[in-house]
Amino acid sequence: MTDITDARIAAARSDHPLAFEAPLPVRIRRAVLWTGFLGLFAYCLWAFDFSPARIWTGIERFGNVLSFMFPPHIWTTWEEFEPVLEGLGETLSMAFLGTLIGAVFAFPLSFLGAKNINRLGFLRLTVRRGYDVIRAFETLILALIFIRAFGLGPLPGILAIAVSEIGTFAKLFSEAIENTSEKPVEGVKAAGGSRLQQIRFGTLPQVMPVILSILLYNFESNVRSGTILGIVGAGGIGFMLSDRIAAYRWDEAWSIIFLIIAMVYVIDYLSGLIRSRIIGRHEGAK
Repeated sequence: MTDITDARIAAARSDHPLAFEAPLPVRIRRAVLWTGFLGLFAYCLWAFDFSPARIWTGIERFGNVLSFMFPPHIWTTWEEFEPVLEGLGETLSMAFLGTLIGAVFAFPLSFLGAKNINRLGFLRLTVRRGYDVIRAFETLILALIFIRAFGLGPLPGILAIAVSEIGTFAKLFSEAIENTSEKPVEGVKAAGGSRLQQIRFGTLPQVMPVILSILLYNFESNVRSGTILGIVGAGGIGFMLSDRIAAYRWDEAWSIIFLIIAMVYVIDYLSGLIRSRIIGRHEGAK
């Protein structure tokens, strides 16, 4: 092995300077970018009134809020606990109905956005841009709009979830349809099946387990979203949680939060079982 000496390194640096150091324009560009990044970071800290004193005060207040977590509040009478259960049921119903309505409208639209089903490029791209327009509206914004139109209660929350999910489901369903194999479709076609029969017996059996998995996952997500929608007035347990926080009844608020966590955990567990059963059965049938 050749010995590496200072002289050899100096000679290599002289012959190949770019291997040891970036060119001057590159170094200037890097310095400008880092300076701009650090300047933007410093400006954000200043604009948002970031200071160690404020952070320390916030931590102290947050500690006071956490002190109400244990022991958790326990409702001793049915009259006190019944509204909590009704709120949980409303949130669960909002998520279920919103997910179901969104899926019902999104399912046929997804076929118009799948390139292996809809061969008309202009129509397909128009439908896909429609997905994007719908998904551009956050569920919370839709809830505020529907609350203005329909008043307080679960109905605006259901509509907000449904409209938001139409764009999400249609996009995800269409992508799942595009990723299916053409061999079953060709088999149905070779047997004399019509175009609808090719979709019914060739495409749908492949895509339905994926669609079901998407529905279950988004239902879990919508249960959490339903809690946030309740805080802005769309009913459910979120409305009750907001009321308890506004009244500084932190012990009850934490108990409600624990119940929400438990509900989401149970739904996640059950939907996981359903997914494993359905997908496992589908894979076993192949």
